[in-house]
Amino acid sequence: MATLTLDRPTAPQEHRDPGRSKRLARNVVLYVVLTIAAAAIMLPFFWMVSSSLKNNNQVFSVPIQWLPDPVVWSNYLDIWTRSDMTTWLRNTMILSVGVTFLQVLTGSFAAYGFAKAKFPGRDVLFLAYLGTIAVPWQAYMIPQFIILSRLGLSNTLWAILVLQAFGAFGVFLMKQYYESIPEELSEAARIDGLSEYGIWARIIVPLSGPALATLTLLTFVATWNDYLGPLIYLRERTLWTVQIGLKTFVSQYNAEHALIMTGSVLSVLPIALLFMLGQRFFIQGIATSGLKG
Repeated sequence: MATLTLDRPTAPQEHRDPGRSKRLARNVVLYVVLTIAAAAIMLPFFWMVSSSLKNNNQVFSVPIQWLPDPVVWSNYLDIWTRSDMTTWLRNTMILSVGVTFLQVLTGSFAAYGFAKAKFPGRDVLFLAYLGTIAVPWQAYMIPQFIILSRLGLSNTLWAILVLQAFGAFGVFLMKQYYESIPEELSEAARIDGLSEYGIWARIIVPLSGPALATLTLLTFVATWNDYLGPLIYLRERTLWTVQIGLKTFVSQYNAEHALIMTGSVLSVLPIALLFMLGQRFFIQGIATSGLKG
């Protein structure tokens, strides 16, 4: 007698992507490497903050003492009473805000001329202006100092403001971003009777938020951390910036390293806060400044 056999339905087999495991492993390795790199970058900052809470003799102790014991919170009080930190921070803020405003204003306006205006020799002039980036400041530092001294600007905050009011890097950065803005917008504004100044102020600048934020952040950080310029032109103690003022804790035979680290932490805080607030615009501005069309 014949028997009837029924085949049981087999469960569908899962189709696995052979490259998925490789991509997962590659991503894991990438994140591990990036984590190690980030930790290595942040290690000096951690050591600076830790050293600001130590006694002076513990800062460079061997072996390195990563965690302060005891924690000396009084360093953050002593730095204000034993130095003119308030004056130094005020001068640094005045110069950083002033230079940043001037460079953003002049850089964005000059970049508009190079990017949107058409005149004979425009490209040659731009290359010549851009070539000034390759000239080190030490090459023309002495003639510049003589000129500013004869103008009566030496030993004043105006010296730093005049020196850094213009920057070729800012013009280059803004020009690259302006070229990504469609020319049809400017042409339509000209047809409507808007002047070049109006096109720059009412159309181009409002569309350039990421690039302006990038230039603002870079200029502010560079001016805040500048040491050589204020050292040359600002000789009175009441005009010093925080970078110059910290050297008063270093004498011929001794250095108060703990207070130096405390002042360094205080000087880094505004930069860190500014970057945290504007990092989205900073990344977007850097990523799009090289695009055209």
